Amino acid sequence: MQTASTNIGERMGRSQELSDSKRGPMIGGHLGNKSIRDISWLLNIPRSTVSGIITKWKQLGTTATQPPSGRPRHMTGRGQRMLKRTVRRSRQLSAESIAKDLQTWCGLQMSPTTVRRELHGMGFHGRAAASKPSITKCNAKRWMPWCKARRHWTL
Repeated sequence: MQTASTNIGERMGRSQELSDSKRGPMIGGHLGNKSIRDISWLLNIPRSTVSGIITKWKQLGTTATQPPSGRPRHMTGRGQRMLKRTVRRSRQLSAESIAKDLQTWCGLQMSPTTVRRELHGMGFHGRAAASKPSITKCNAKRWMPWCKARRHWTL
């Protein structure tokens, strides 16, 4: 006996793309006036899948897979791992020097802006250090007596 979690696990997630040999009979069944439910039951494919393929065929006239929308990502997973490793090694590197390093190691032509965007997506953020007054020998000589005089202050 299967549990509910097993059934849900089997249904969830991305599945393999349907081949043309499975899409053809769906369109054939639709042209033969079969209902979506009957086609789904005969081919053992979910109704939503059958409905989606028939709708796509009506709109585009084809059931072939269309190319994905949007611009392909410039950086691959390997490049991202290399970038993360580089930044963890030295947090003080500038985006320009990281871009040059990636060019020499991976052969990736990348602008410093792209490097910053990728780092921001990974959770690395650039912060300016707080400015602190430098303590010179002269300042130290003046501050030491002042601090000693007020060592036992209470609130």
